[in-house]
Amino acid sequence: MSEDNYSLGSRVYRTIRDDILEGKYHSGDELKEKNIGDELGVSRTPVREALRQLELEGLVSIVPNKGAFVIGVSLQDIQDIYEIRALLEGLCAKWAAINISDEQITEMDENLVLSEFHESKGNYEQLVSLDNRFHEIMYEASGSKELKRVLKDYHEYVLRVRKNSLGAAGRAKNSTAEHRKIAEAIKAHDALRAEECARTHIKSTKENMDKMGWENLMN
Repeated sequence: MSEDNYSLGSRVYRTIRDDILEGKYHSGDELKEKNIGDELGVSRTPVREALRQLELEGLVSIVPNKGAFVIGVSLQDIQDIYEIRALLEGLCAKWAAINISDEQITEMDENLVLSEFHESKGNYEQLVSLDNRFHEIMYEASGSKELKRVLKDYHEYVLRVRKNSLGAAGRAKNSTAEHRKIAEAIKAHDALRAEECARTHIKSTKENMDKMGWENLMN
């Protein structure tokens, strides 16, 4: 496959994947190759390849002689992801405390300053973006390609409920404060404290979602 075709296929895959995760498509919806190809201005071939990749990821089911159907991320999936993330983000923060570079520490500090500013202004769209980046910095600082890959996927799977959660009264402020505790432990190269703070952060996020009602967050 040429580089141009590979890039096209990747773009089609990311577009369909984002549409599923952001709720444009729902569980059970049929993904018609021709309709998607017309919408994206591409042939059916990259759409077909994208659907096959999404099937491997567990987001789509391809039924022979019937078509491709959305599986998506269920409520149970999201609850499971938060339980798993609590463990893996703790490990990630632990390794980040050992491996983080000076440049990554600087970016983490800048991220927190901006987060505190936008939290005070109630700019939740910016906060979601900054929240994403804070975790990405930590994933990169862990030094583990595999841990970064898994956690990044999980982070994207729960993006919709995270957006709704951060808009809740008080959660954005608490989340930013929890990020600062994680960052302080990482900067101090205190691996065990960083691990504990990261796990507490994910558990606090899940507890907030329990209070808000998961069904409400899925809408």
